[in-house]
Amino acid sequence: MDRPVSEHRAINPDSLGRAWGFSHVVVPAPGRTIYLAGETGHGPDDSIPDGLVEQFDAACANVLGALAAAGARPQDLVSMQIFTTDLAGYLRASKQIGRAYRSHFGRHFAATALLEVSGLVGGAKVELVCVAVLPGA
Repeated sequence: MDRPVSEHRAINPDSLGRAWGFSHVVVPAPGRTIYLAGETGHGPDDSIPDGLVEQFDAACANVLGALAAAGARPQDLVSMQIFTTDLAGYLRASKQIGRAYRSHFGRHFAATALLEVSGLVGGAKVELVCVAVLPGA
């Protein structure tokens, strides 16, 4: 998937470390702010895949569904917090996770944080909390 055209401006200052798979700063275009609840990989029937990569992929799909319900697109994301119960496993699987991310969001990278937590609801290994801005709305 190519980089979606976004009206938001990503900034990665030379004074900060290299941004790989995220942006250090996103300056949103004027518009309507959309806050997404934490999205896990749970399906409509509350089932959840076993693997961390599969859960991340399903959580990304759930984020897209939530965005679409609000009339937003992937390129409207300005912030993403990734919570995982297995930081070491997440980092080991970073190539597969990167492929899953790009399959949903292309090369549009929100300002992102990766945080390890001791537990998530319903057996989730990953949860995504996002903010989007719908430009011009």
